Amino acid sequence: MSEPSPLEKEIRRLIAVSGPMPIARYMSLCLTHPKYGYYITRDPFGADGDFTTSPEISQTFGELLGLWALSVWRMLGEPEPVQLIELGPGRGTMMRDALRAAKVLPKFRDALSVQMVEISPTLERLQRENLKDFDVPIRWHRDLESVPEGPSIILANEYVDALPVHQVVKQSDGWHERVVGLNANGDFALGLAPDPLPRFERFMPKKIKDAPVGAIFEWRNDIFAFDIARRVRNTGAALLIDYGHIESDLGETLQAVNAHNFSDPLLAPGMADITAHVDFAAFGEAAAAIGAAIHGPVTQARFLRELGIDARGDALRRGATDEQAANITKGIERLTEAGKTGMGELFKVLAISDPKLDTLPGFAPA
Repeated sequence: MSEPSPLEKEIRRLIAVSGPMPIARYMSLCLTHPKYGYYITRDPFGADGDFTTSPEISQTFGELLGLWALSVWRMLGEPEPVQLIELGPGRGTMMRDALRAAKVLPKFRDALSVQMVEISPTLERLQRENLKDFDVPIRWHRDLESVPEGPSIILANEYVDALPVHQVVKQSDGWHERVVGLNANGDFALGLAPDPLPRFERFMPKKIKDAPVGAIFEWRNDIFAFDIARRVRNTGAALLIDYGHIESDLGETLQAVNAHNFSDPLLAPGMADITAHVDFAAFGEAAAAIGAAIHGPVTQARFLRELGIDARGDALRRGATDEQAANITKGIERLTEAGKTGMGELFKVLAISDPKLDTLPGFAPA
């Protein structure tokens, strides 16, 4: 048996001191422990990493988001300055492509102040290298709270799925939170808190309240949705792109990915990416509760096609070699197609904005 990692030892110590911990706490430690967390210690992207995101698949993705931000800025009345905030910027690829596209309107570029919210020193170094040639002010922050207030356009691609998720299981006496503890063999194992969460059903959709014994429900804290809505409800907008479901529902979606393959979230903590699907309905309801306008969600395929991804692909292919043209086509197909290998239907897009904004680009009625 291999020696436990430092993070595994730390989690075992915490369980020994305080007892089994909620899944959300376990997930948070695995991903963002300040010394041993998954996102702190590595570059997880690309063929040599654990997964590949849309900006790494096709330059059209970041370019269209840059043009989306430009259009929203004009709808907001062209405030100067305006912050372009990216949450979880990866290698900086999406922001690089967005800023390149924004060159079409120098007035927008001149108004921009870029704010990158990144907890990983490793990824921050890659972002700085990727963005070093752009003549716009760029600052880095460890969290959204440290980003200055003011007119803002927020971009978040595959960010919310990595926020800690809670799970509860229906029992005869109510909903019990799912926890991570140790089994008789000393291995990490899932269990249930001994007491039900008080009055939990009061805050759940009706179809979930009537769930049978044994049903599982996932939810995230509303605080992040509140933070986003508070920032954009007065001169701003946010765009969230992630995999998830349009309506709140029962079911378990917690998963881990290592080297592009699914793995057990309880094995090798800190060595694999752990995520769960986004409940877009719950996120939108929380944001709307404090006065922001909600747009969508719509599928990624519909959003990108409405923004003109097919026309952009045609333009890129005109100046490309046969091999480059084939790669452009392949990338766009992966972003927009349905099925197991496509991201077009699995990924959804939600926008949150200042209520004075009408229909945003990409969200026109079907």
